[in-house]
Amino acid sequence: MAELEFVFWYWWVLALIFLVLEILTPGFFFMWLAASGFITGCLLWLMPSLSMDIQIFVFSILSVIAIGGWKVYGKKNSLETDQPFLNKRGAQYIGRVFSLYEPIENGQGKIKVDDSIWKVHGKDCDIHTRVKVTAIRGTVFDVEKIE
Repeated sequence: MAELEFVFWYWWVLALIFLVLEILTPGFFFMWLAASGFITGCLLWLMPSLSMDIQIFVFSILSVIAIGGWKVYGKKNSLETDQPFLNKRGAQYIGRVFSLYEPIENGQGKIKVDDSIWKVHGKDCDIHTRVKVTAIRGTVFDVEKIE
């Protein structure tokens, strides 16, 4: 059985497909696969006698190095933001003080925060008691009574 012959521009087409996937999906994963495919195609263009096994090996190694390098770079150079709790809605309420919307009975109650109602957990208190949010567990606030 004859070995499948891979022409250099096949790798470039694969790289283009990965670039289209990168545009359609969030993150930077497919971009590194596209770069690896392009480099593998360039290597095959310069050395057309490379076997298919070597080509796949080069593509795999380049992909792992590129993705791993990006992960390491991203961890070392993470972006600082002026809104660190933007996607953690409940975390932005830690430390704030609210009045109870429903009394805390058997450790469970509710507070009204802006236009929404949140469940709270804490010591039993009467309605309208002022409480401070100390932590969040899922969608339930842990609160302490303010004297």
